[in-house]
Amino acid sequence: MESPFRLPAGRAAKADPALVSADEIHFAAMSASLAQARCRLSDRLVAVRKEPARMGQEAVERDVEVRRLSSRLRALERFGLDACLGRIDPADGSAPVYIGRFGLTGASGGSLLTDWRAPAAEPFFGASHANPMGLAGRRRYRWSQGFITDYWDERFTLGGGPGSPLQGTIGSAGMGTPAATDAALEDLSAFIASLGVSRAAAMHDVLGTIAADQDAIIRSPSRGTLVVDGGPGTGKTVVALHRAAYLIYADARVGRHPGGVLFVGPHQPFLNYVADVLPSLGEEGVQSCTLRHLVPEGAAAVTERDPDVARLKQGVGMVEAIEAAVAFYERPPAGNVLIETPWADIRLTPADWAEAFSAPAAGIPHNEARGEIWETLLDIVEAKFHAGGEAPDGVMGDDEGWEAFSSETRDLAMPDGARPAPGAFRRAAASSRALVEALNRAWPLLKYTDIVGDLWRVPAYLRLCAPWLDRGDVGLLQRADPAAWTVEDLPLLDAAKTRLGDPEEEQRKRRQRAVVRAEKELMDTVVDDLIAADDSELLVMTSLRGGDMSDKLLGQEAVPVPEPDMLAGPFAHIVVDEAQELSDAQWQMLRARCPSRSFTVVGDRAQARGGFAESWQERLARVGLGEVSMAGLGVNYRTPREVMEEAAPVIREALADANVPTSIRSSGLPVRHGAVSELETVVEGWLAAHSEGTVCIISAEGTSTRRDGPRVRTLTPVLAKGLEFDLVVLLQPESFGAGAGAGAGAGAGGADAAGTTRAVDRYVAMTRATQELVVLG
Repeated sequence: MESPFRLPAGRAAKADPALVSADEIHFAAMSASLAQARCRLSDRLVAVRKEPARMGQEAVERDVEVRRLSSRLRALERFGLDACLGRIDPADGSAPVYIGRFGLTGASGGSLLTDWRAPAAEPFFGASHANPMGLAGRRRYRWSQGFITDYWDERFTLGGGPGSPLQGTIGSAGMGTPAATDAALEDLSAFIASLGVSRAAAMHDVLGTIAADQDAIIRSPSRGTLVVDGGPGTGKTVVALHRAAYLIYADARVGRHPGGVLFVGPHQPFLNYVADVLPSLGEEGVQSCTLRHLVPEGAAAVTERDPDVARLKQGVGMVEAIEAAVAFYERPPAGNVLIETPWADIRLTPADWAEAFSAPAAGIPHNEARGEIWETLLDIVEAKFHAGGEAPDGVMGDDEGWEAFSSETRDLAMPDGARPAPGAFRRAAASSRALVEALNRAWPLLKYTDIVGDLWRVPAYLRLCAPWLDRGDVGLLQRADPAAWTVEDLPLLDAAKTRLGDPEEEQRKRRQRAVVRAEKELMDTVVDDLIAADDSELLVMTSLRGGDMSDKLLGQEAVPVPEPDMLAGPFAHIVVDEAQELSDAQWQMLRARCPSRSFTVVGDRAQARGGFAESWQERLARVGLGEVSMAGLGVNYRTPREVMEEAAPVIREALADANVPTSIRSSGLPVRHGAVSELETVVEGWLAAHSEGTVCIISAEGTSTRRDGPRVRTLTPVLAKGLEFDLVVLLQPESFGAGAGAGAGAGAGGADAAGTTRAVDRYVAMTRATQELVVLG
């Protein structure tokens, strides 16, 4: 096998066989094992897909196995030897442990690669000179196109055997002379340098550079709510994404839950930027979305321009008003309802309606509960008939009364004049116009958009559902077009959609039952014919009458079923990025999707556009999330010191207690200032000088006079949040946040809120830079 080490001339000393021969032997074994694993998985996947069609639980299990095998095979095909991140050398002298994106065993059953999420891999990320975690040393690899182009060693103790990173290791610059007595061969300079590589349109693979403080948070238990608070560039998103992958692997409650994990980002450009991170970690089943994706109307919703209207809609109260809005349409008749049939007239009393209304289990959506109420009403009507109901012309509904019916009525019911055939009376009752109309008034099918729209269209309805609003607030919330949805409407639409359920569900169930009955009747006829024609000695056709066989013969897919809403939940765990921007109402959208209240919340109070005066614990307790634990990140790995020195005063002027992180990198490039007219010169000059890397022009409106290209984007401060670029150019930053209403945050208002928004927008925009910042005003 060809050596995986392809070190450039400047690092030739690192190619010494004494340093790499042990790795080369190990990688040869890995290569053979990877090839065998791919073949085994491919064969197994083909075999599973060829298995006969199954029904019920067997079909579900087969689909799960297909997805598992496919995901594993894609991971093996995507990565070869470069799945290995590095190795750790135990201080007790035992064999090195190689750490990778996934686990891999050799032909003898021994481990060739340990999954980075396994407990045995934790020292690779967490060991330090202060706490070696049982290691003598650690080696990290840098891969490019399937070859190792560099590696770095750290020593935690003296000594080490041949091939160990403790025996003749090269310093972080990759040059020099082996020095076995050097106590700190890797002083983190190589690690820091790796953080400054050029950015691209997608987030770089950062698994190999996860720092100890980040890894400790990633591996925290899933119970309750974990808040990760940190300033710009501290790796909050890195922690959020890798924690999602870790919990799926390490926590059976999360990994085996049908819903799995939901990752919520601030906007679509952010989701595009991080889209490849979880697949690169071997996890393709995590659902990712923004809050807009949770409701169909979110795609076209605009931001509310009136801060007072936004404030009224951002609290929990308006979400809770949806319950009253729906309950308004759940009112049984106050008097009796007469159900007329050819055999008897049945009176449904208010008590009967109350019994029917109590039939659905708690939590059943309004529209889906209607079918159960309907069936219960028919049960009641049928029971009353058999007990002796009110027959036409006062004749009772018993045998004597039946004989008293006119011949025309009896013939209409049954040709031979007998009592109604099984099901005939129920079908007649179901055809009663009086019953249908009464149910439509008492429990109508509803659309969630109508429920919310009526709040903004009918003042009396809004006052009934939200009695705490004064007359002025009610008037403020009214609008000419109730369906002109805003972002602030989305939590209410989501609550109404959840509370009502699918209005088509009951009709689908009825059609499905009718189709199944028809198919069963046909299948029974076919089976009877096959058995009658069976002249075999064992009469094998009689087995077709068995229940299991009947179920397999009977089709169950005659009525189309809509695609499931993959974002409806419930989820075992939800990860929320840029969480400081969520309003109380928006939190309800997420809380409703995670009954276990298991959350990872990452954010920065100093980056809340609407202010964030309270603590995370206070904020989350108010929205119903308890068991809050805190974790902090204080090291800025992304933003150069030169940029942070200008950005820190901007945010501290508005928020004196802002948690500004400490940058550990320096680009050597001071922040430049100039005129807007210099934009083209600045951008073109940078692109000419750098063959790789990205540029972002940030302006108040997200537009500039320069056309974007493959490496250049123009964004607003809001849409730039969470992203990073090599060069950031701010266009007239003094205009950022102008005209901003109340932010989602803590709901600050007035001039203070506007000032906070402007400061936050500038601070966020400035700290997107990983190399250089230019301010043009």
